[in-house]
Amino acid sequence: MTVSPTPRTDWTRAEIAAIFDRPFLDLVTEAQDIHRRWHAPNEVQLSTLLSIKTGGCAEDCGYCSQSAFAKSGIKAEKLMNVDAVLSAAAEAKAAGSGRFCMGAAWREPKERDMDALCTMVAGVKAMGLETCMTLGMLTRDQSERLAAAGLDYYNHNLDTSPEHYGEIITTRTYQERLDTLENVRASGMSVCCGGIVGMGETREDRVGFLHALATLPAHPESVPINALVPVKGTARGDSMLAGAHAKIDDLEFVRTVAVARILMPRSMVRLSAGRESMSESTQALCFLAGANSIFTGDKLLTTGNAGAGADAILFEKLGLRAMTSEEPARVAAE
Repeated sequence: MTVSPTPRTDWTRAEIAAIFDRPFLDLVTEAQDIHRRWHAPNEVQLSTLLSIKTGGCAEDCGYCSQSAFAKSGIKAEKLMNVDAVLSAAAEAKAAGSGRFCMGAAWREPKERDMDALCTMVAGVKAMGLETCMTLGMLTRDQSERLAAAGLDYYNHNLDTSPEHYGEIITTRTYQERLDTLENVRASGMSVCCGGIVGMGETREDRVGFLHALATLPAHPESVPINALVPVKGTARGDSMLAGAHAKIDDLEFVRTVAVARILMPRSMVRLSAGRESMSESTQALCFLAGANSIFTGDKLLTTGNAGAGADAILFEKLGLRAMTSEEPARVAAE
């Protein structure tokens, strides 16, 4: 496949399905070839994710332990103190992270919290870290305020295909997610947008999910690919634990990463939730397939993560290093 200077946003589902169906070794080889045309080889972006407001979210996302609808035992907490967030950011930078992500379990931020959120962003930005937040839906005004404070990225996932979405969430529409992405783009911030696989979807749904991402007006600069972490007390977690649907096959997960890399060549593709249960070999295949971003540390919001020590060992084995080069999608936008 020839890579054009400007990534395509006119992919069809039939084209994406055909890419998914390629022989595995051919698919991964092409994904790695495309990856090296756009990104520095053997570099992986290290990010840290902190839950700045945990539990009690009004959304009914079937995968989320922080939903008020879940019976996960997680209690609603208040927004963290600004100083505590900045202290955590300083620790993340000292541990080698280049991006600090802050997540709040909200349907959307309330106006009374905006000043504190903007202060957090400005403080983290002043440390020389890239800043990212995920706070639920945003209005145009909220997007502009966060951008003015120095927020580099806003995360708002599409989660799954439009057809499968209603099986996962009923309290927020797909279009509302797209509207938030439009507000973020209009403010000048970069977009972090991906989803979760292994929620009982079909291959066709994975095609539809990546089609939705790859045909946005501009590709997300960052694309997190998560594997469902089955938390007891959540709808999707209980479904998997009861055997109603299976954990996604490791090679199918690698295929999904490879297709994402081919469709969105300039984007950072993040190997995200679910990594803590993956073998070193599966993670290595994901990096080979074009993943070049991870969350490091012991926790992702409320679920476990591989930890910085395990990551250092894996990086040593694979000859990987923390990313120092510029992100292609952001450079292109400047």
